[in-house]
Amino acid sequence: MSAGDFDAIVVGSGAGGATAALRLTQAGLKVLMLEAGRPYDPVTETPMFNQHIDAPLGNIPTEDRNPRFYDAIIGGIDLADEPYTNAEGSHVKWLRTRMLGGRTNAWWAYVPRYGPYDFQGASRDGHGVDWPVSYDDIAPSYDEIERLMGVYGTTDSYENEPSSPPGILQPPPPLRAYELFAKAGFENLGIPVATTRAAVLTQPKGDRNACFYASHCRRGCSIGAKFQTTTSFLPEALKTGNLTIQTHARVAEVTLGPDGRADGVRYVDTRTGSFGVAKARSVVLAASSYETARLLLASKSDQFPNGLANRSGQVGRNIANTLNFQIRAYFPVLDGRPQYNEDGTSLPHMVVPWFGHKDQAEGRLDFPRGYHIQVFGDRVGAPGIKTGPNIASREYGYGRELKSSARRRYGSYIDFEMFGEMIPNDDTYMELDPVVVDKWGLAVPRFHWRIGDTERHLIQHAKHTMLDVIERLGGVSAPIEEKDGELGEGATGVHETGAARMGFTGEDSVVNAHSQSWDVDNLVLADGSVFASHAHKNPTLTIMALALRAADALVVRLKSNQI
Repeated sequence: MSAGDFDAIVVGSGAGGATAALRLTQAGLKVLMLEAGRPYDPVTETPMFNQHIDAPLGNIPTEDRNPRFYDAIIGGIDLADEPYTNAEGSHVKWLRTRMLGGRTNAWWAYVPRYGPYDFQGASRDGHGVDWPVSYDDIAPSYDEIERLMGVYGTTDSYENEPSSPPGILQPPPPLRAYELFAKAGFENLGIPVATTRAAVLTQPKGDRNACFYASHCRRGCSIGAKFQTTTSFLPEALKTGNLTIQTHARVAEVTLGPDGRADGVRYVDTRTGSFGVAKARSVVLAASSYETARLLLASKSDQFPNGLANRSGQVGRNIANTLNFQIRAYFPVLDGRPQYNEDGTSLPHMVVPWFGHKDQAEGRLDFPRGYHIQVFGDRVGAPGIKTGPNIASREYGYGRELKSSARRRYGSYIDFEMFGEMIPNDDTYMELDPVVVDKWGLAVPRFHWRIGDTERHLIQHAKHTMLDVIERLGGVSAPIEEKDGELGEGATGVHETGAARMGFTGEDSVVNAHSQSWDVDNLVLADGSVFASHAHKNPTLTIMALALRAADALVVRLKSNQI
């Protein structure tokens, strides 16, 4: 494929890649999208009405379906053909999708905005670095991406939790009984509760239907109610006639022309093992934070002996993930409550935003950043008894007594889950493993990971907050087993960011405020790799807003022949 065929190559078809491709193609530019995974059709491949018991082999994971058979995740943590390694003492588990649309097919679609404090953390508390953009810079992109994807919520706002202007958000679904119950507990402790913002349609939008609460969002959505790029941005970009999609194309490296600019990529067809080259006037990397960094580090040349666009030495640095901790509790007062329709989205309809800003400002907390709490009820599907220790518990009985216990306790359990901010540190980074390669001979990442005392203190605060609410509501919490690997050592989070952060200069960052490489001016990054810090909020909406902003800047430069 010659450079004259395409104005841009976009690597990755998930949230950032599809956003960039849509913007570029609607501007009349020719785009080649390379996706490492297989094709995926959410209409024919989404088993919205199947029960887990219907799944082959008892719903255990398979090579093509992980972690549950009906989940819309083609790929997983351990891919036989694409290994990665951990340095001694590190326990990163890297979830990768190998399908068109990436993780948007299975995500839960929670889309909070980053707030003003999230972009200026270092100025506020001295930790990490500030972003080269402010909330006011990004707000117009937030507005537009929400309009494009469809988001429900309210215009209520809280400290550092900005809302949207009137007319953008769709009406949210009402709180369910367990959420009203939990809400009372938090508010009794003086902790505010907010309505969740989610990229799920409660009203039709174009060819996409409103959600009718049929099944879990992680299965995908054949009616297009939940936003995923395979039912929205990619079909829209294809309609322009300017997008070409090539699947099974695992990119090996970005190539450079004689002028030192990116002129394309080299990739391998994962079905045949044969390598090919694609050329274009610009390259957009949106393969996910770690994969984008792997590509940059693997793209070595005389000009960039330490990896492409890495004169700053920051590629692979500043990585972070979401701290995560969950407590399950049983509430006797909810035993035997009336059965009625409590359908809704698979995401909680309420969220507990970070409420400790004042305490931090007055020096009463021993950690600088925050967390939020999501609350999950167990009245999903038919009542039952889980396998494991409970099945043999005297508490549940046997036979008719077991069935009676299941019915009585249906809806009596609530899960409280915190999501916390991790501050990037010098001991947490990724590099290329000097020995291990993948099936096609490509270098793989090696991870180094640790969390610090500030993260541990944050986790303990969240734990005590959740236990206080459980006690206030008369609940009994399940035994808590604490392990660093589960609290933040890269083991559980799927919100990885960093590895090629944006900054004010090319001396200590990889890209500028428009996600353009300082070193290679026609190379743009459009995923979470550009994040300068990692807020406790789910990052996807911010990834898409930044990708939109980056694509707009690239359109101007391509159309004016600056590149």
